[in-house]
Amino acid sequence: MKFLPIPILCVAALAVLPLMAGSYGMSFMIQTFIFIALAYSWNLIGGYAGYTHFGQVAFFGLGAYVGSLAILDGTHWLVASLYAGVAASLLAAVLGGVMLRLKGPYFAIGMFGIARVCESLALGLDDITQGGTGLYLVVVEQLHLYYAVSAIAVLMVLATWRLDNSRLGLQLLSIREDETAANALGVRTTRLKIGTFVASAFVPGVCGCLYACYLGYIDPATAFAPMTELTVIAMVLLGGMGTVFGPLVGAALMSVVNEVLWARLPEIYLALVGVIILIAVLYMPRGIVNYAQRRAWRWVPAARGHLRRMAQRKKEAT
Repeated sequence: MKFLPIPILCVAALAVLPLMAGSYGMSFMIQTFIFIALAYSWNLIGGYAGYTHFGQVAFFGLGAYVGSLAILDGTHWLVASLYAGVAASLLAAVLGGVMLRLKGPYFAIGMFGIARVCESLALGLDDITQGGTGLYLVVVEQLHLYYAVSAIAVLMVLATWRLDNSRLGLQLLSIREDETAANALGVRTTRLKIGTFVASAFVPGVCGCLYACYLGYIDPATAFAPMTELTVIAMVLLGGMGTVFGPLVGAALMSVVNEVLWARLPEIYLALVGVIILIAVLYMPRGIVNYAQRRAWRWVPAARGHLRRMAQRKKEAT
């Protein structure tokens, strides 16, 4: 209960923050919250289940197009974003049974290929997607988008916290560490992997639609940009894979660093960002949050409280 005021204060701060931010600040926060949501989604399958992949942008791009087409057909943008999330989850359900048979680099490369196939389809189906010309939308008011994406980001943090302190989270971690052993111990690995894969695709689909609403335009190069995928993965690695607050720390930190360096050193900012990530990975290979937890920094909440409680009960029983 002593930590209860902290999330309440955070939500209150998010609610009043737009009152103090201008157009530029709102734009920056919308993009940041989108990346936070994407980082948490990737962390589900990549951080907890251990299936690192380069195909999340396929769900993001599909959501952008499905949502945009629904909006152009007269659907409200919030409802269209839900359609986009469902479409992304359906694609993940179709792919899951096949792609999750692959492991390691084969799965990662296979998903990268799926993303490139989706981009080619978006270019080729010009009767529907307008090909390289793209689709133009009415730009949604920034304040409405801000509350939508910030709510998604908050929900993803809470969902990950709940997952991290649950039996399901332990089962996913067991798959990450040794899938064969987890299967032998009775974990339904195939069903769990596919379910997690489908769940991790929903939010990228929603965010793809909201990103299209933010830009007022979408085309294949924007919807399926490999840079989006690489940025999300770098954020999770920087913050800490398989942790509750790793994606939040990594996404927020990288967003600020990217914005500052891009504004001051536009010619070399990508190189500087790469150097910063390289240094962080060399000195904190498991991410900032894991580094802080190992050193017992007071301001970093300890994860997996259920493990501590189980250990305490066992100690008391003996």
